[in-house]
Amino acid sequence: MSIRKSSLLLPGTASWVGAGALSAAMLTTTALPAMADEALADLVENVSPSVVTIIAEQGAAPVPAQNFNNDQHSFEEFFKRFGAPEGFNAPQRGPAQGLGSGFVLDEAGYIVTNHHVVDNAETVTVRMSDDRTYEAEVIGTDPLTDIAVLKIESDEALQAVSLGDSDVIRVGEDVVAIGNPFGLHSTVTTGIVSAKGRNISAGPYAEFIQTDAAINKGNSGGPLFNMEGEVVGVNSAIYSPTGGSVGLGFAVTSNIVEHIAADLRDDGQVSRGWLGVSIQNVSPEIAAAMGIDASHGALVADVVDGSPADGVLKQGDVILTFNDEAVDSSSDLPILVGTTKVGTDSVLTVLRDGTEQQIELTIGQHQSASAEIDKSVDETISGTALGVTVAPLTDSNRTEMGVGENVAGVVVTDLKPDSPAAKAGLQRGDVIVKLGGQETATPDALKAALDSEKTDPALVLINRGGNQIFVAVEIA
Repeated sequence: MSIRKSSLLLPGTASWVGAGALSAAMLTTTALPAMADEALADLVENVSPSVVTIIAEQGAAPVPAQNFNNDQHSFEEFFKRFGAPEGFNAPQRGPAQGLGSGFVLDEAGYIVTNHHVVDNAETVTVRMSDDRTYEAEVIGTDPLTDIAVLKIESDEALQAVSLGDSDVIRVGEDVVAIGNPFGLHSTVTTGIVSAKGRNISAGPYAEFIQTDAAINKGNSGGPLFNMEGEVVGVNSAIYSPTGGSVGLGFAVTSNIVEHIAADLRDDGQVSRGWLGVSIQNVSPEIAAAMGIDASHGALVADVVDGSPADGVLKQGDVILTFNDEAVDSSSDLPILVGTTKVGTDSVLTVLRDGTEQQIELTIGQHQSASAEIDKSVDETISGTALGVTVAPLTDSNRTEMGVGENVAGVVVTDLKPDSPAAKAGLQRGDVIVKLGGQETATPDALKAALDSEKTDPALVLINRGGNQIFVAVEIA
């Protein structure tokens, strides 16, 4: 599942952009799919009073640059927060206002919106559909899922909407988005669920519903409704070559929102379950190197010392299920674990050495930590049949490559362009930690592992910039 919130990298000339800023120059129109007009009108009439406008004031705004051109560096921050590029020292003028959307979660005055809508805001104002306005308190935000919870105090009753079950919604179902694109409040667009379970490189804990309902800047934080009037998603991102809707919108699933909002309401923070493993997908090449048939699950590349998984899971384990939920790919596991209550006893089905096993462990509290391996380093430079030249780790090259003090292995100092290692994706600066399950703390240990390796391709564990991953390498 970093979410880059709703401002993601520019692929070619197109861009992932947030739906949370005002830019009237990009207004587009979208045809509505055929629906029962009366049923749709009734739904909109029922839920619209719960949809709000979020006005986030962020202090002084920079004067726009005279010439941004098409430079990616200049536009990086522009698309990130629709402001000036990082490091651009422009004269200041007046307070900047960002517009977004949100919805009333319950009658007590709790409002759900996107983190990126209120991020760094000095004041936040909520405007209801009947133009009542309230100053809002930011109860808490979660950048990893781009969800924020606000609180307003009202003497008048607030109409809330309910969260639906995003797991049961089907691709092809009708959905309705209501929000404030370009400041045009209470705008309604319709479409279908185009896809489920989308991962748009927004971080390990966010999962998205894709929809073709028109979502534009200003829709960020607004609700995506099913035809029962339940919120099944929070509109957060669009993919667009123009800045306007092209029918590719993405909403954080309501089941994730429900968990995050409950945590934020409780104490303003998110309590996230944690295993303490680094994981990756099981590619066909890696499956062949491991001698297994499975091409699904989450492959354990590393285990954090002192974590819940320490001493329970092992490098090379393939996690197939978590609490009876299938783990089809590595992106499934962080969401399943992250939404599990800390302290919960959980059961994992693990493929270890070709045999399925049931593993029990207790979920811990999420923390930032890097896995390390406690080994020493010696020996001298040497060549290998992988087509690489390797050298021992030293204090200087550890620092240069961002490798922890206790990581053992040999560093790749050179490799032939057409070598097996290069074809498998190894790079200069990678640290070879294991080959075929054997530790390679020295060049001689690497040569010995190669001499005894029986599997082709060979499964190689490398450390790249502090992160450990498996690769499958054909042995020359």
